[in-house]
Amino acid sequence: MIALTLAEVAAATDGDLRNADPATVLTGTVEYDSRKVTAGGVFVALTGERVDGHDYAAGAVEAGVAVVLATRPLDGVPSILVDDALVALGKLARAVVDRLPDLTIVGVTGSSGKTSTKDLLAAVCGRLGPTVAPPESFNNELGHPWTVLRADADTRYLVLEKSARGVGHIRWLTEIAPPRIGVVLNVGAAHAGEFGSIEATAQAKGELVEALPAEGLAILNADDGRVRAMASRTKARVVQVGLAPDADVRASDVTLDGIGRPGFTLHVGDAHAHVQLKLHGEHHVGNVLAAAAVGLELGLGLDEVATVLSGATPVSRRRMEVTERVDGVTVVDDSYNANPDSVRAALKALRAMATPAPKQGEEPRGRRRVWAVLGHMAELGDTSREQHDAIGRLAVRLDIDRLVVVGPEAGAIHAGAVLEGSWGEESVHVPDVDAAVELLGSQLAPGDVVLVKASRSARLDRVVDALLAGPVATPAPGGGRA
Repeated sequence: MIALTLAEVAAATDGDLRNADPATVLTGTVEYDSRKVTAGGVFVALTGERVDGHDYAAGAVEAGVAVVLATRPLDGVPSILVDDALVALGKLARAVVDRLPDLTIVGVTGSSGKTSTKDLLAAVCGRLGPTVAPPESFNNELGHPWTVLRADADTRYLVLEKSARGVGHIRWLTEIAPPRIGVVLNVGAAHAGEFGSIEATAQAKGELVEALPAEGLAILNADDGRVRAMASRTKARVVQVGLAPDADVRASDVTLDGIGRPGFTLHVGDAHAHVQLKLHGEHHVGNVLAAAAVGLELGLGLDEVATVLSGATPVSRRRMEVTERVDGVTVVDDSYNANPDSVRAALKALRAMATPAPKQGEEPRGRRRVWAVLGHMAELGDTSREQHDAIGRLAVRLDIDRLVVVGPEAGAIHAGAVLEGSWGEESVHVPDVDAAVELLGSQLAPGDVVLVKASRSARLDRVVDALLAGPVATPAPGGGRA
């Protein structure tokens, strides 16, 4: 964060400074977790359903913070009293952005793929100068300004992931940190229960390109009709990316290697370069194209863009993170979150891993048995049963060998699979994580590949942890769990 006096922080947040010297200069970070405060920084006292940050304010001061951003008076504690701490945090972030005129802000949104693309964007921007990007999925009204406040006078690129639970949310995030470049990946069924319809989702996602200035750039997925249509909603220049023949930044000749990593030809005008990813899943091709378009816009050459993206390795945990156990079982951890689009992509990647392509000079290898361990997808509203049923049917059509459906909320996945394929033991519906772990422990065999995926609330990360706690695991080639 840049150096600000407490008087400047109070002015930026429309707050009332108490029990502190206005001339004190901040030298630490802004934190909302009292366990992570730093000397000379700010502690934001948020009030939640179970925890009130004000109860930890005195302890934060003892740990060295210069001031507490609070919504109620704190006796003897250096504080800035504001009406709403979360709103004040956003105002402070905007004040920092306004003091960094050389900062280029890149925003990315979409129903799926935001975090992986954020990591790719950070890799591209990092090639050009000091870059700040959020860890994991810090993409909401709390994580977004927190990330902005990591920027300082040396930062040249700020990559921000933008999520929304309704119309207007992304617009508010863009007001905190106005982007010059905006990337929209896709519009899908994720969060349909919150948005009400896929049309409302598209309206919300398009708020990013509406916020771009005339001299800015909108990067849109040409393969998604709802995203392509957003070109009419922005005054910025538009670059279309995708597999479509008319895309400005295009991929062709997409192939997958034996562990599901895509390779393709990257086209820009008459020029082209080869990209071979270390990321797993064909769905990453669109994410990479978006990152390539940003790199080209910022001044990287095509060959350098291809080199950077070919070298990119997984950054955020539990997103198609591939680990091979010493007994030959391959575990694909995609348990961080799930929606219908991302589950479809993960199943297709899993299917590609069933029959590894032989290396040069090798004989073709036999087909591996593939398992999909799936839990429920949250926030789908009235479409939930239909969407879960469709995933089960897709597993059959993709010839997934074994399907393990975990928890009562995911039951429609099992039902869809059975109805689609008249399956018997190929699909099993188990009540909980413990039952899934027990089944896998008794039936996995060397050479099997097992995908684990669900919404975070299903906690299928515990299945992965149990699988990897058995035989010692080693990272798959090109990245993965260490």
